[in-house]
Order: sequence, then structure tokens, then C-alpha cells
Amino acid sequence: MCGIIGYVGHRQAHEVLLKGLKRLEYRGYDSAGIAVLNSSLKVFKKQGKVSDLEQFIQDQDVSGTTGIGHTRWATHGAPNDVNAHPHLSSDKKLAMIHNGIIENYDTLKKELEKKGHRFISETDSEVFIQFIEHIQKHNQCSLEEAVRLALTEVVGAYAIVITSKDNPDQLIAARKGSPLVIGVGEEKKEYFLASDATPIIEYTKEVVYLNDQEIAVINGDGLSIKNLDDEHQNPYIQTLDMELEAIEKGGFDHFMLKEIYEQPKSIRDCLRGRLIAANGHLALGGIHKHYQELVNANRIIIVACGTSWHAGLVAEYLIEDLTRIPVEVEYASEFRYRNPIIAPGDIVIPISQSGETADTLAAIELAKEKGAIILGVCNVVGSSIARASHEGAYIHAGPEIGVASTKAFTAQLTVLSMIALMIAREKKTISEQKYLELLYAMDAIPEKVEKSLELNAQIKYISSIYKGASNFLYLGRGYNFPVALEGALKLKEISYIHAEGYPAAEMKHGPIALIDEEMPVVVIAPHDNSYEKIISNIQEIKARKGKVIAIVNEGDAVIETMVDHVIKVPRTKEELMPLVSVIPLQLLAYYIALDRGCNVDQPRNLAKSVTVE
Repeated sequence: MCGIIGYVGHRQAHEVLLKGLKRLEYRGYDSAGIAVLNSSLKVFKKQGKVSDLEQFIQDQDVSGTTGIGHTRWATHGAPNDVNAHPHLSSDKKLAMIHNGIIENYDTLKKELEKKGHRFISETDSEVFIQFIEHIQKHNQCSLEEAVRLALTEVVGAYAIVITSKDNPDQLIAARKGSPLVIGVGEEKKEYFLASDATPIIEYTKEVVYLNDQEIAVINGDGLSIKNLDDEHQNPYIQTLDMELEAIEKGGFDHFMLKEIYEQPKSIRDCLRGRLIAANGHLALGGIHKHYQELVNANRIIIVACGTSWHAGLVAEYLIEDLTRIPVEVEYASEFRYRNPIIAPGDIVIPISQSGETADTLAAIELAKEKGAIILGVCNVVGSSIARASHEGAYIHAGPEIGVASTKAFTAQLTVLSMIALMIAREKKTISEQKYLELLYAMDAIPEKVEKSLELNAQIKYISSIYKGASNFLYLGRGYNFPVALEGALKLKEISYIHAEGYPAAEMKHGPIALIDEEMPVVVIAPHDNSYEKIISNIQEIKARKGKVIAIVNEGDAVIETMVDHVIKVPRTKEELMPLVSVIPLQLLAYYIALDRGCNVDQPRNLAKSVTVE
């Protein structure tokens, strides 16, 4: 869950590293550090933000054209200067940055201590680099061979980049379970390595995604890749479909607000070329070979974490309602630990914004071993989940930098809605008229999201009233129950207010005991089949002096008279309402966090991409 970057070429490495670390800081922001090579190997690291590191090295000699950098999300060892990366070998000739967790580090550490090694940090990463050093000296082999031998013995996940004082123009990198991309500079005279493409696109769009259990060596001869069996691999160079502007704030105060406002565009981009309502056309090109298996599936299993899991819950309602195929939605983090029943031919849909979520990747591997067909839904082209899936669909949301996911959620819902509609039409489980109605309704969603964003000033005002609340309750029914969960998660993530999402009917089975005049309750109450029931829930809350913020449809004059605050969003089909009703909840969380002085884009203890278990 850390961000790593490396550079070798003709530029001043520290400039590339610092700029890259700022773009990777959403992956971890407990501490940061760099190592640069000139006549010596110099390491500079500091607890805190990349800006703290930048200030720390201001008057230092950081010249050199080879270097590595790291921004940390702590796993082993508290965030401090000592535990920050890069970590050195005991002879100070090797420096390494590491993203991941080495599960057998304690055993390795004890063995190395018996051989005279001493450790100054609490990290598994320092053990890792000293283990590589020990193998190199014991076997009298090259650093590349020492890395290969070490990787055959470590257990866990890793993306590493190593630089050596003895080979100042060389970088060695490897990965297993944690992402690593290599940028190929002009005329192949410079190379960039990073956890994702965001630090690279300023310099090149030509990249190589390193596969699991591959080792890359970059030196004066160019790029060489081998697997752990020491067999040469042919690097496959891809061209990034990303612009530099997409990872800048573009005049917004925070990435999160920018990404909330990008949703009309991201949904349009997701629909473009796939849905043409006037022609009744709907097709996902990424699901072709296994389309009939999807249509004829006996059941569908969705695996995801966090916000993506909430998108999966909405998809459960959609797919079962429209296609009559049973759907199970599983936490990826629990899936492989409960010995799930998976039959050959079952359809498994993993959902992940980053495409690198460790728990979801583990769930995919288990499902594949049992013969399931994997249809991935993710955002990042070339990501591990995209490559591990048999087929799938990209959500085309563009880079999402804010830790709290917003536009990825609505883009995921858009893709999952299209999948449900495609199956339903093929199976004839809905009429052609309903199919066309939903197609036109989907086509109009970006416009309705734009209209919902016009409520910004009203939501900002409501947020200022409840910024001091200690607890929130979010209630919804049917399609909007998962939206209540997502709204509560957003508030928890960035404002640090305890919040819970519940099915509205479950309120009487416990949560109603919490309601008093200090408890704000957000009720998602569109005019759908459960409208009368949700009115009863609101009356129960008000009878106990609870404060109610209601999300209703435009034209609703009934609920408005009952509640403390009403937020009116455009109407759409019941099946698509989550795409609209979630927008005010994202803004509510954003402005409450802002009013509380929280770091909206980098909330404490969280990282964007959870690449370790």
C-alpha cells in the first residue's frame, strides 16, 4: 500500500523522485524517503508528508542521475524516520524500497541475527534487503542472481526496487502481488519505475507492466526481464491512454471534489460506444468469448472490498431483478478463508478500482483453481485483476486520486447495470419496452448527475449544521440500501465520524435505540415501491426527536413537511436511482470533513490501493 518510484537516466534523479512521490502520496503518507547515487549512495528519509522530506533535503547534496523513492503506509513498525524507506544493507552498499508484506520475515530475521546481522528498524523490508545481501556474499554471485534466489525463499507480497553503490547505473526490480510499472523513456535511454503510471506520464507513455514473479534489470544495456526460473521474458510495451491533466486538481481545492464533479463525464465515458439508446444498442466488447456462459449462468458471485463491495450489492439487486440469476456478493477478504463452494462454470465478477486489491486478487486465484470464469470490472488498464481475469470491462473513470472513492463507484454501477441489461435482454426476462426504457434512462443519467451537483451550496449549508455530530445513521430500502452503506462509509473515511448504514426496516430491530435529538439520520427516500414504508420510518425517527436529512425526488411535497432538511434530486428509473442518490451523500461527507479540518484526500490510516492483506 506504499508508493514506490525509481529512475535511471540523464536527469537529476531527485527531481523525478520528489515529483513522483507527490503523485503517489495517495498510496501512503506516513513517511517518505529517497536514495540517490553519485560518487556515493546517499539516503534521506523523514516521517510525515513528502513536503517534509522535500524541506529536509533542501540544503543537502542530492545530485545524481540514478535514484529510488518511497512514500509509506505503515505495516511493520510505527511511522518514524528509522522505519521509513529506503532501507540499507548492513554494508550500506545496497538500498531498497518495498511495497508489500514479507510474511516469513521473523524467521529470516532470526536466522540472519545468528549470522551476525543487526537491524535498526522494525520493518520486514530491512530484513528483506539484508537477506539479499547475505545471499550475494555467501554465494559470491551477482546482485541480480542474489535477488532471484532470495525471492524463491521469501513468502508474501512485494514490489521492490534496488540500487547498488557498486553499479550506479543499474536498478533491479521485482514484483509479486504488488503492482510495478516500468516507463520506457525516449530512445530507451532512461527508465522510470513506479507503483502506478501517475508519476510516469509526464515523461513517457510507453510502459511495461511487470508480471508476478518477474525480475527486471535496467542498466546501460537497456531493460532485461527474467522469471524466477531465470528464463528471459520479452517485455511487452504498452501505450498509456492517460493525460497529465487527469492527475492534476484542475482548479479544485481537493481531488475528491474534482472527482465528484467529474462524474457526469466519467459516466458518459463509460457509456460511450457501448450504449446507443436510439438504436437499442448495448454491448460490452470486453465480454465476448464468455458471453453465453454469463447469460446461461446458474449463479453469479461478486467479490469486492469497500466501496466496490457496495457497488456489488447494488448489482445483486439489479441482476437478480432483471435476469433472475441468483447472485452472491462476498467480501473478498473473507472469501478464501471460508472454503466457498464454487463449481466449474460459475461466473465470478471481481470489482476493484485499482485492479490491484490484494484480497480480491487472492479470491480470483481461488475461484480460477475451482474452474470459475472470471469477468473483471476495474478501472486501471493493465492492472493485475484485469490480467488475471478471463474477460471483463473497464469502467473508464480515469485516474482517481482521492482516497475516498467517488467517481469509480458510479462508473462501476454503470458497467454493472449494462451487464444486467445485456443478460436480461438475451434471456428475455424483461420486455423489449422495459429494456428500451432503461436504455434511455441510462443515457440520461449524466445529465441528472449534473443537476444533482447543482445542490452543492445547499448541501454545504446542511453540512455546517452537523459537523459536530458524533454519530450518523443512514437508512435506505431496496436499491438504495447499499447507497446508505456507501454514504456512511464516505463519512467515516474522511470525517472520522462514526456512521452506520442500515436497511430502513431494520431500524426497529436495534438502531432505533440510538435515536435522540442529537442523532442525525440520513434517509434515502425516492418515490419508488417502498415510498410509503420509508415515510413510516421517517415518522418513527421524528417521534423520537431525531434529526432527519431526506434525499427525495424533485416534486416530492410530502416528505418535505416531515423532516428537518430535504435534498431533492432528479427522478430516474428505480433500478438506476443509486447513480443519482449517492451524489448528495458524497458532497455531504466532503463538506462535513472540510468543516472539521480533516485531510479530505489523505484521511488518516487509509491508503488508496490496498495491495497487502
